[in-house]
Amino acid sequence: MAPRIQLEKAAWRWVETVKPEEIRQEHIELAYRINLPACKRGTCRRNCKGNPNCLVGIGEQAWLGEIDENAFHNIDDPNSERRDKNTFVGLTNLGATCYVNTFLQVWFHNLELRRSLYQCHNSRAQEHNIESDYEPQSICEHLQYLFALLQNSNRKYIDPSGLVKALGLDTGQQQDAQEFSKLFLTLLEDTLSKQKNSNLQNVIQQQFCGQFSYVTMCNQCGRSSALPSRFYELELNIQGHKNLTECVTEFLKEEKLDGENRYFCESCQSKQCATRRIRLHSLPTTLNLQLMRFVFDRQTGHKKKLNTFISFPEQLDMGPFLEGKQDQKCVYELSAVLIHRGISAYSGHYIAHVKDARTGDWYKFNDEEIEKMEGKKLQLGIEEDIAETVKSQTRKPKCSKGYHCSRNAYMLVYKVQEEESSDPSRTSVEVPAFLQRLVDQDNYKFEEWCCEMADMRKQSVDKGKAKHEEVKELYELLPARDGEPYEFIPLEWLKKWLDDSTATKEIDTSLFLCSHGKLHPDKVGECKRVSLQAAQLLYERYSGGPRLEGSSLCRECVSERCRVLRLKNQLNEDYKEVSNLIKRTLSDEGYWVGKASLRRWRQLALEQLDEDEHETKHSNGQTNGDGPHNNSKAEFETDLSEGTEDDMKTFNEDIVCSHGGLSILDSERKLVSSEVWAKLREYFPKAPEFNQNQESCQQCLTLEQEEKDNEAVSKMMALEQKNQLLNLFHEKNRPTLTKWPQGTDVLYIVPLFFVEEWRKFIRRPTKSSPVSNVGNTLLLCPHGGFMFTYDSLISGDAQHSALAQRMGRDQQTLHGGPGNLHPLL
Repeated sequence: MAPRIQLEKAAWRWVETVKPEEIRQEHIELAYRINLPACKRGTCRRNCKGNPNCLVGIGEQAWLGEIDENAFHNIDDPNSERRDKNTFVGLTNLGATCYVNTFLQVWFHNLELRRSLYQCHNSRAQEHNIESDYEPQSICEHLQYLFALLQNSNRKYIDPSGLVKALGLDTGQQQDAQEFSKLFLTLLEDTLSKQKNSNLQNVIQQQFCGQFSYVTMCNQCGRSSALPSRFYELELNIQGHKNLTECVTEFLKEEKLDGENRYFCESCQSKQCATRRIRLHSLPTTLNLQLMRFVFDRQTGHKKKLNTFISFPEQLDMGPFLEGKQDQKCVYELSAVLIHRGISAYSGHYIAHVKDARTGDWYKFNDEEIEKMEGKKLQLGIEEDIAETVKSQTRKPKCSKGYHCSRNAYMLVYKVQEEESSDPSRTSVEVPAFLQRLVDQDNYKFEEWCCEMADMRKQSVDKGKAKHEEVKELYELLPARDGEPYEFIPLEWLKKWLDDSTATKEIDTSLFLCSHGKLHPDKVGECKRVSLQAAQLLYERYSGGPRLEGSSLCRECVSERCRVLRLKNQLNEDYKEVSNLIKRTLSDEGYWVGKASLRRWRQLALEQLDEDEHETKHSNGQTNGDGPHNNSKAEFETDLSEGTEDDMKTFNEDIVCSHGGLSILDSERKLVSSEVWAKLREYFPKAPEFNQNQESCQQCLTLEQEEKDNEAVSKMMALEQKNQLLNLFHEKNRPTLTKWPQGTDVLYIVPLFFVEEWRKFIRRPTKSSPVSNVGNTLLLCPHGGFMFTYDSLISGDAQHSALAQRMGRDQQTLHGGPGNLHPLL
């Protein structure tokens, strides 16, 4: 099909040979493109908007043929949110809380800690009404509920926002993970210490707390002093080391205290050189080893991450590092590795590899996603290769059997090795009944949500299938056959009807009507001609209106468009003819036309025809020849002096005065023949008309005469004042306060502004107003006295103009009040 513009031109080509009064039904149908051939499927890549009979490419492709029912909805399968069998539950990342999620998973897999938390007294949970939502308050309550959900929830992942909010953490900013671990354990220890059950008060100490002492020995007297201390984790420097043993050895190595760091010995009673070292006395059940990857860079003043490879064993023997108490267990097994992916200390992502205490399987916890490692072995290789952009020549060293190597691990968790036992209670933790009741309540809500989503999917599918059948039925009925009744339906409505994602509204054709209440010829390209049977079914199902049947083709609009197009075609010829006629000598009655209008009449005619063609008006709401009038003298003067051709929107308005009469400016108008005026009236039927006998506006003539009289009076007044005050006008022989004219006792002060305005009037009396007041109030202070002192006037601080008059008074009179101020005129 031809492009839209070509179709529009073809629809009106007949106007070249048909006058408006000769229009027949066949011409109207041509204008509305009734007989254009309909496009066949496959011939158009997209819909032909200029052809009302083209029903291809409006969205029907999605409905014709067989359709997968999944295309009828955009709702994910709710079962994708369901926890898989024999898997763990993930935690939602709230923005930048992945570091919190990793620690929560590690602590959840500490069975002793979980078992102890379940035993904490929680009257709120035990007395909770199942009809309302449970909202934990304390940190302990949040952990209880969170661990219970992690253990028995049906959800694939749960939201930890309650605990995060209770901790006061900013979800949008990543915190120091190592600092968070220490602070959280301290907070948990303080919370549990307040429990009435004595077995719970020391849970954190029993699980995570070890003891060491700082031992200092004086080199002078040999006296040794020990400062005992507790630890919940060992902070190991990794810089310059390759394996965990080197890091622990450095942590315990002897340090020399000399120079400014000398030690004050109690025995010697003076500062002495000494040695200091750390002695490990006891180790906890769970040994947390912090690898200090995030260190302060003195050069930049910021933290940086050390990407050093550190090797660590699956089984760690701490016996060689322990002093005394040989009976305690010193062999540990690796139970968790916390990973930081990224090269910056201020960004990146945290994940955790955790060993299941029941099965010995390793799992990778990455927020909502949980992956089981193959073959009960820890696998870190993939984590070391992801998003690494560090420019380092260091290659990953080979690891011996039973060892792992990482440059992203920042915390290692070891559990003391236990003897194998057949007692299942050691590796199983039961959720208390009061917590399980809350978990069941949440699971019930989750199942309800799953059912709701499944019902919504089903409803969408059923609705889609019904729509599919409707479209297949109606689309075959849409094409209007030649000679049969038809109606017009908006194209956009048809597209939305065929778009399943849009709710179909009623049919609205009000925007397509012309001023006569029928289909506007310009809007036919935005509508489609359909059969009366199809239109009847659509209106029955979706209602709307007004209905645009075959009788809605507007003869009046077509006739007006025909007139406009014919005038457009004739415009160039008429312009040449008018140009030639104007040059001829006037032989009959003439008409006044504005010279500016004559220069621009072709452009104005074109604009007027375009305006008529689109049935619009100018932005100022005026039509040709109908403009509001204002009788003010100011507008009269403005019209005469400031009007420009570019501002003109109405033909011949340039010779219309503000009172609606003929302008008095003869130089702005030209007399043309009646033949020229008749041609111009065809294009501007509402233009103002003035024949050659028309008199100029009497009001304007009166105002003009008044203006001339006023100017004459002003000139006389200016000349008289200038002659009287010639020295003041030319600024000659002016008195000063330091040199008074001879015989002058009093000087009168007037504002300089007054003198300047007076001179302006004298120079241009017709352009400036006469000065009627000296305005000495400018020189007065708020109390009514003269605001300047004699000294300030002498020094030039106050600009002034002095007039000398012989009054026989002393110069001290200058310091008086306003009675000494005298007007010039």
